[in-house]
Amino acid sequence: MSRFKNITKQREFRTFLFLVVIFIIVGLVNSDFLSTGNIHNSLKSSLLYIVLAVGITFVLLTGNIDISVGGVLGLSAAVSGMILRDGGSIIVAVLIAILIGAVIGLINGLGVTKLKISSFIMTLGMLEITRVVQVIYTDGQWIENLPAGFKQISQMSIFGINMLSIIVIAGVILVHLYLTKSNKGRYFSAIGDNEGGAVLLGIPVKRYVTYSFIISSVCASLAGLIFASQIGFISTTAGLGIEMTVIAAAVLGGVSLSGGVGTVIGVTIGAVIMTSINSALVYMKVPAFWNDAISGSLLITIVVADVLLTRKASKEAKKERLNARVLQEGVEVSVK
Repeated sequence: MSRFKNITKQREFRTFLFLVVIFIIVGLVNSDFLSTGNIHNSLKSSLLYIVLAVGITFVLLTGNIDISVGGVLGLSAAVSGMILRDGGSIIVAVLIAILIGAVIGLINGLGVTKLKISSFIMTLGMLEITRVVQVIYTDGQWIENLPAGFKQISQMSIFGINMLSIIVIAGVILVHLYLTKSNKGRYFSAIGDNEGGAVLLGIPVKRYVTYSFIISSVCASLAGLIFASQIGFISTTAGLGIEMTVIAAAVLGGVSLSGGVGTVIGVTIGAVIMTSINSALVYMKVPAFWNDAISGSLLITIVVADVLLTRKASKEAKKERLNARVLQEGVEVSVK
């Protein structure tokens, strides 16, 4: 019973409950929303956001933020798309995309750790740079006529289950185990929780903060490949504004913007929620222009909730430390 109670206290459980409530409410309005096909499509549509959100979680855990992921997605998709369109191999396109993400992530990480630039300012600048580079590289043209074999990757299934979904879910599980069970994986949360304490413990803070930005950008590059495969073309505005949705998904999934708290399991659920909301609006016949307003309102709501929860947890921690100190002093007095 106590174990179940502990589970219900987890932020991930509340996020999952929120997802269930969305499906129930929309299902009452339109029963087609609860069909197996729609649930499967919701998962497929959320893969892009899951990969982005898992990557950005590393940065958020360290107490920083990365809003350049949309630009990295667009640039990586454009470059790899042109390679594929011109007859290049899929392996080369994937490697180039990963290299682009790694280089951009390294620049972001060094800018934050070495030059002491605010992560918000650094990644905002990188977002604008990548957008301009993409337009120059593509000469402002859409990239179309991608090979059929590449576009079929996102449609391949195993026993009726989308293969890409299986790969992404397996990746989420592996990342979750790394962040929660590995000593080095826990460094990211330790840095965000108490950077000064992490330094005293011998954790190479600057190195792992840089790693977090590299991981975030590489995930954005991989998301760019998924985007190109699912959509079949790359526009000059690919990934525009997606960073806000991804951050909302991460925070909704239980990641604290102040750092140190969160899991990729919760983030995955958050990404599915953000995708399901857009799908729900369609099934409820709500005009599409409400999508951004609802996403923005949800982001503000969960950020405020995050601040209140963090403040409450801080007060409870201080109270526990105070009680422990009083009890210790009482024991010392009785001994004397």
